[in-house]
Amino acid sequence: MPRAPPPPLSALLRRLSSHPSHSAALHATLLKSSSLSSPILATALLTAYAKAGLPGAASRLFDEMPARDAVAWNALIACHVRHRRPAAASEAVRGMAAAGFAPTAATLCTMLKACTSSRAVRPGRQVHALTVLACHDDVIMATALVDLYMSCGCIEEAKRLFAHMEERPKDVALCNALLSGCVENGHFREAFLMLGEIEPNGIALTCVLSACSATANLAYGLQVHCKALRCGFDSETILCNALIDMYAKCGRTVAARTVFDRMAGRNVLSWSSMIDGYSRHGHGKEALDLFERMEKSVPRVSPNAITFLAVLSACGHSGLVDQGRAKLHLMKSKYAIDPGPEHYACVIDMLGRAGQIDEAWDLYCSLRANLTGLSGAICVAMLNACISNIDVVRGNKVAGHLLEVDPQNTRNLVLISNFHAAARQWSVSDESRKVIMNKGLKKEAASSHVSMS
Repeated sequence: MPRAPPPPLSALLRRLSSHPSHSAALHATLLKSSSLSSPILATALLTAYAKAGLPGAASRLFDEMPARDAVAWNALIACHVRHRRPAAASEAVRGMAAAGFAPTAATLCTMLKACTSSRAVRPGRQVHALTVLACHDDVIMATALVDLYMSCGCIEEAKRLFAHMEERPKDVALCNALLSGCVENGHFREAFLMLGEIEPNGIALTCVLSACSATANLAYGLQVHCKALRCGFDSETILCNALIDMYAKCGRTVAARTVFDRMAGRNVLSWSSMIDGYSRHGHGKEALDLFERMEKSVPRVSPNAITFLAVLSACGHSGLVDQGRAKLHLMKSKYAIDPGPEHYACVIDMLGRAGQIDEAWDLYCSLRANLTGLSGAICVAMLNACISNIDVVRGNKVAGHLLEVDPQNTRNLVLISNFHAAARQWSVSDESRKVIMNKGLKKEAASSHVSMS
């Protein structure tokens, strides 16, 4: 019986691109038909293995390739970068040079991405020098470089790069890279000014809304919302989530709920943000009602660990102890989510606020016995519970545990000092303050945001 002819090259490439999980089966098919001699197919298969989470298989396939071109080397480097294997990626770059292939624009962009993800500014500058030597100074390369320098906190270098492109057209990605970098590095005023100079898009507006949330700048947030409405971006889920967060952090829960109710499609972040907004302002009943509505939503959206953290926080701030216990149990029994230290810290805080110090202590002791190590958050929550319930004996024990867990945290040392002062243990309180000075630690200064019209 004659062997069936192999599928056309275009069909195989489409299948590898759309179904990377089928890589092993397609690999077997290509071996039988002796099609892997084609570097195009072999490179496509290598990329599919990388997308399927099989970097080892991708590396073995590369080693078996009879002929390798620059595209194949770039695919291997991208595979290593995707799976956070910087040493293997660097070795592949050296191998590419040893094989006689000069780094292409794709090679340099991939290496810049690796430097960005690991915040390695020194190797990033070396790659930058290579881009200059190779005359790769287009918009795509500039965007990757701006992203690198912003992620490493080198804001002035990123600005110089952006200004260097003034004589050339700046695309949306380059502007977004600079704007989002300004927001991430806390340069909110520059982000606000920049938005007025570029063509608005969903990503830029979302970044600026994050700045409005961080500074509680309601006036500018309202302007961004209006701009989103005028430009037709108000139906984008990511932008609506940012609006909910901004209004909630500015104390406008009604406006946040209006945005939420008008959303065409809601994801778990939408529900979690709105529940967290209610939690922040002590609207525990509304938060629980919304959570129950989330459980019945169509299409179904399952709560995640962040959702439950917001719900437990809402219960704690509103004194809904029974509901908080029930939600902690629901988290484990129905949704199979293991509570983290932050969830248990919320529950201990809730019990402490409600005056149920004995139950809080029992939970704390069980966590200390079962967990490999207590987190600072759990100790802080228990110490606050001891302070509010004037439990000096237990508080002294927790203070000792907190010093073991996180001895260099200035805020914890101040909290311990305040506890001893509240217990009228003045000498011990002064000793905690002296530790801060002797270690050269500095308490983070408090700050307030004032909006000047």
